[in-house]
Amino acid sequence: MTQQTNKKVLTVAITGASGAVYGVRFVQELLRQGHTVHFVLTGAAWQVFHYELQLDTTDQEKCLEELFGGYKNFHYHTQQDFSAPIASGSAKNDGMIIIPCSMGTLAKIAHGISSNLLERSADVVLKERRKLVIVPRETPLNSIHLENMKRLSDLGGLIVPAMPGFYHNPESMDDMINFVVGKVLDQVDVDHNLFTRWGGGES
Repeated sequence: MTQQTNKKVLTVAITGASGAVYGVRFVQELLRQGHTVHFVLTGAAWQVFHYELQLDTTDQEKCLEELFGGYKNFHYHTQQDFSAPIASGSAKNDGMIIIPCSMGTLAKIAHGISSNLLERSADVVLKERRKLVIVPRETPLNSIHLENMKRLSDLGGLIVPAMPGFYHNPESMDDMINFVVGKVLDQVDVDHNLFTRWGGGES
């Protein structure tokens, strides 16, 4: 399916880690390019939407419509909806991206805990040997965080910390956000022009 159309089916999750704007921008870019997104938010992520993005989250459906409305290829799933296709390895899927990922969510995935749809979906991606991209946004990191990242990396997960680069001479916050989002898009083989690559080449 994805080989014929060059369009991907991806699961994207946003947790309660700071930096929700990374996840929002990432999903918007995927949708803009016509890729299919299965979307999951934690309860803490809704709080971050309110505090960091100044969104009125009392009406969650309206909030999602404002951010991602108008795209038929956008599918939102609640945390306890285990009937969602992303809960099973039999459903076609090109991978999962958790952007940003909290240390709590990372720890549960690293140790095989599947108490909600996000964790179950990550477990499915690992067991099916599909791409799992984790975008941690935490500092400083303690030994537990580092050990859990190492564990996930050993299991095949890709760790892409939300660390903006500066060699492309960012002039705005948008430039710094786009750099991180572009680096994550690279990991799932989605073309983009969000930043100028080293050496001046096009993205």
